[in-house]
Amino acid sequence: MLYIGVDLGTSAVKLLLMDEKGKIHKVVSREYPLYFPNPGWSEQKPEDWFAQTMDGLKELLSECDKSQVAGISFGGQMHGLVILDENDEVIRPAILWNDGRTVEECDYLNNVIGKETLSRYTANISFTGFTAPKILWVKNKEPENFARIAKIMLPKDYIAYKLTGVHCTDVSDASGMLLFDVKNRCWSKEMCEICHVKEEQLAKVYESYETVGCLLPEIAAQLGVSDQVKVAAGAGDNAAAAVGTGTVGEGRCNISLGTSGTIFISSEKFGVDKHNALHAFAHADGHYHLMGCMLSAASCNKWWMDDIIGTKNYGEEQAQIEKLGENHVYFLPYLMGERSPHNDPNARGTFIGMTMDTTRADMTQAVLEGVAFALRDSLEVAKSLNIPIERTKICGGGAKSPLWKKIIANVMNLKVDVIESEEGPGYGAAMLAAVACGEFASVEEAAEKLVKVVDTVEPDAQLAAKYEERYQKFRQIYPACRELFTKLVD
Repeated sequence: MLYIGVDLGTSAVKLLLMDEKGKIHKVVSREYPLYFPNPGWSEQKPEDWFAQTMDGLKELLSECDKSQVAGISFGGQMHGLVILDENDEVIRPAILWNDGRTVEECDYLNNVIGKETLSRYTANISFTGFTAPKILWVKNKEPENFARIAKIMLPKDYIAYKLTGVHCTDVSDASGMLLFDVKNRCWSKEMCEICHVKEEQLAKVYESYETVGCLLPEIAAQLGVSDQVKVAAGAGDNAAAAVGTGTVGEGRCNISLGTSGTIFISSEKFGVDKHNALHAFAHADGHYHLMGCMLSAASCNKWWMDDIIGTKNYGEEQAQIEKLGENHVYFLPYLMGERSPHNDPNARGTFIGMTMDTTRADMTQAVLEGVAFALRDSLEVAKSLNIPIERTKICGGGAKSPLWKKIIANVMNLKVDVIESEEGPGYGAAMLAAVACGEFASVEEAAEKLVKVVDTVEPDAQLAAKYEERYQKFRQIYPACRELFTKLVD
């Protein structure tokens, strides 16, 4: 049988066709516009997502035996606010995860309602990217739109609705809304009251591997497949990527070096760190996970290479780096502010430690190391919860760099496993569809049978010791700069 994974990203939708043995038959990508109506704002049109998804699906299925298509599921950009009216028409463009307009609403939630209260209701505190402060922003700034809201949805769930007619979401994506009781896997009545949301305005919540419905007959006819094709709820992009890398069960770890960077730790038990430095979310495998998310990861390297140095030859620049663990230059990778663990939208990218003998290679190395050190900050929080972590999977565009993988392994002092498929969220989504169709008994079984490790980067004891010393210096830089960052922004 064949299973479709839809990865609804920020710049494009990526569609993947997988068989029951995990073999990828075809991958198709379709781009759509990103809009910046004001500085710090970021929006997209849900109608663009659906149009490009349908167009991509038609190409994806153009050469296969369509009678073999059994299921479809999703991984998607999280936190985005999609609001529909009573006719299920989109009211305004979606406000995305990387939109920074909700500073006032976050201040209200964190400081007036209170972080302890938020954590008690949702296991998390408010970040500018989360959905609840976006809802409050619409209430405060666009009351006429707020009054028209009949349904509140997340990006991938809008696609699921258009395919099935069902208003649905899954536990992992719902966890990032700040409206969800993560521990009990249901909507929080208290948070709904705080945000002036009626529970009937929210979608029904499913586990990620559960079937929400089948394709609408008119959609099935357009695609040339059966209207019995099952549609599974899917997961937020990080949880879907974790499934795709086999990061399920107890104490598994995955590092994603994409536009943003994440360290994702799966757990069979619910847990929250005392400062809410990490996100505590429900996982797509039926359990839980902790996640540290930094807003700029591989995008730091892209910025440095493309915009500052002015080159596309990343490999040639990295080839000049010879002495790992000895660089005297440090880089704070906070080009868009930072989420985990600092939760500081005012934080900024910073080079420090340059001298007259600093080279271009030193600066390039500092960028790669700065991202690794910042991910290590979140790893330290997870360690404080006594979660034993000895190795990690790795995915994302930055993971294609052998040098960066070596730096990650030694900064984290973890074994870094490289997997056969680099398709992350799309592959995980297809696996969730296969579970929904009964191909596998559980997400864990699917991961065990389909995810294959093809290489492992081991830390070197001497190099790891050098990086340990440098990390202890790195972690002192942000606290020393924090007040200055606020003054610079003001």
